[in-house]
Amino acid sequence: MPGRPPAADPWRLDPDVTHLNHGSFGAVPVAVREEQARIRAEIDANPMRFFRRVLPGRLAGARRVAAGFCGAGPDGFAFVPNVMTGVNTVLAGVPLARGDEVLVTEHAYGAVVIAAERACARAGATVRVVRLGLDDGDADRVEAVGAAVTGRTRLAIIEHIASGTAVVLPTARIVGRLRDLGVPVLVDGAHGPGMTALQVDRIGADFWVGAFHKWVCAPHGTAGLVVSPAWRQRVRPLVASWELASGYPDSFGTQGTTDPTPHLSVPAAIGFLSGLGEASLRRRNERLARDGAQVVADAFGTLADLPRGPFLWMRLVPLPARPRLDNAAAKALQDRIAEDLAVETSVISWRGRGWIRVCAHAYNTPADYERLAGFAPRIRRWL
Repeated sequence: MPGRPPAADPWRLDPDVTHLNHGSFGAVPVAVREEQARIRAEIDANPMRFFRRVLPGRLAGARRVAAGFCGAGPDGFAFVPNVMTGVNTVLAGVPLARGDEVLVTEHAYGAVVIAAERACARAGATVRVVRLGLDDGDADRVEAVGAAVTGRTRLAIIEHIASGTAVVLPTARIVGRLRDLGVPVLVDGAHGPGMTALQVDRIGADFWVGAFHKWVCAPHGTAGLVVSPAWRQRVRPLVASWELASGYPDSFGTQGTTDPTPHLSVPAAIGFLSGLGEASLRRRNERLARDGAQVVADAFGTLADLPRGPFLWMRLVPLPARPRLDNAAAKALQDRIAEDLAVETSVISWRGRGWIRVCAHAYNTPADYERLAGFAPRIRRWL
C-alpha cells in the first residue's frame, strides 16, 4: 500500500482522530486558511474600498481561475456558496408544470432529492427515480436512464461521482443520451473538482455544479455553477440584488453583503493542490482507497461483497448483511464510531444493507484503514 506522502502535515488535523471522511466536508490546509485570513484582514482594513472598488475585479479573477481548473469557459461559470444552492438555482430556472417529471437516479444525494421534490410539489410535478445497481455496467446505466425518460420529463439530475455510494457514473455518455432525447441535464459534480481532471464543457450538460471545499480543499462555502449558453437568460440567483440586470454570471457576484473570502481563496487552494502533483496524487489516492477498503472489508469478513465500481478516492465497504440497517441506524452507527472509536467515516444504508464509505486524501496513510479494521469486532457487536 502507498506510504505517507510529504503532504501529511499541512492540514494540522486533530492527531487523536482517524480522518477517513474527507468527502463530506473536506479539510482546509493551513496555507489556504492563512490566505483567507489575509484577505479578510484586507477587507476589514477598509470595507468600503474593498466591497465597492476591489471586489468585482478580484472576484472575476478568481472565477477565471476556478473555471479554467474545471475546464469551463468563464462566461458560463458563477460562484455559489455550495452545491445545493446551485441545484436549487437550476430548479428555479427550469419551468415545471402539473404532470411534469424530474428524473433522478437511485444514487442521488439525499438533499438533491429533497430540493427536486419541493420544486415538483410547488408545480404539481413528480420526481421519478431510476434504479441503478452498484455493479451495473456503463452501458446498462446509460440504457436505464434513457429508458426512464417519458414525454413529461423536463429535467434529469445525474451524478458524476455519487456522494453516498461513491460510484463513478458514465456521465458524459448519459448526458449525450439525454440530450438526444431532448431532456435538459443537470450534473451533480460535487465530488469532481480535484478528484478528476475535469473538462466540464466537454460533458455537454445544460448545467453543472461542483464543490471546491471537498477535494480541492478550499474554505467551506465554495462551489461553482456552470450554465450552458441556451439557459443563461433563464438562470438567476436566488437572491435578487443590485446586479440582477447584469445577467449571468455577473448577477451572482452581488447578493447582499456576504463573506467573499472563501471564493477569493479558491485560487490558493488550487495552487496548493497543484503543488502536491495532481496526476501522481490521483493515482496514489485511488490506490490507497482501494487497498484500504480491502483491508477493512477483510476484517469484517465481507471482502467477497466489495462492489466492483468504478471508484476513485472513495470506496464502499460492506458491513455484514444481517441485520438490515435503515438510515436512522446507519447515522447512529456513524456517530458511535466517531465518538467511541475516534474514527470519522460515513455509514450509509443502501437497499437495506449497511456500508461504510472510506475516503483517501494526501494526509491519509495505510495505518488509518488498519486502525478502522482493528475495530471491526466491536463494530460487528453494535450491529
